[in-house]
Amino acid sequence: MSKKSINHISIIMDGNGRWANMRNMPRAFGHREGIKSIDKIVKACSVRQITQLTLFAFSSENWNRPDYEVRVLLKLFEDSINKYLIDLNKNNVKLNFVGDLSVFSKNLQASVKNAINLTISNTGLKLNFAINYGGKWDIVNSVNKIINEKKFNDKTNITLEDIEKNLSITDAPDLLIRTGGERRLSNFMLWQHAYTELYFADCLWPDFSEKELDRAIEFYQDRIRKFGSLIEVNSDLKKDA
Repeated sequence: MSKKSINHISIIMDGNGRWANMRNMPRAFGHREGIKSIDKIVKACSVRQITQLTLFAFSSENWNRPDYEVRVLLKLFEDSINKYLIDLNKNNVKLNFVGDLSVFSKNLQASVKNAINLTISNTGLKLNFAINYGGKWDIVNSVNKIINEKKFNDKTNITLEDIEKNLSITDAPDLLIRTGGERRLSNFMLWQHAYTELYFADCLWPDFSEKELDRAIEFYQDRIRKFGSLIEVNSDLKKDA
């Protein structure tokens, strides 16, 4: 039997702070190491011909962390975009950013806009960063878009298709990977992950390697995906997978 193709992987990159704490280092050190893992896994996904990779970089709930850590995270994110952008563009990676970006600094917004514009024509891996993103926000935002586009009356109904096509990311992931040993979605792409296969790795994100990625992919390829049916469904043909 041929192995299932895998098109879209999403990752909750958990454990940077704990990784640093275990080494008696500031949490910021763990976040910097986590950036190195992002670079490594993006390259690995490109080599493995993954079509799309979505990374949960900063959730709408992360604002509840100490102010210092939030500032470090956002500055690190801005610096990393600028540092890795040239290589990402050379490697034909197309960058996309989803979430409420309006609250970020002008410099970060400018870096995001520049990254999108520079890579917009690239045809390789599509790399989505979810920043200031929450799954509940995404659904509400989609509904508000529909309300603004439609002329409502007593007979108007919002359909599943309406909501799906107005989400920040319309392609449902085949596989979700969460590192760090936790087993929850943490408000990440709640709609899109409805039928996604879930893989939970005990290793912390800075330790997540190509070998760990391959274990997750092998897990996915062994799954029987029925989408509520009694027989396995070819997810490549499933638009709402």
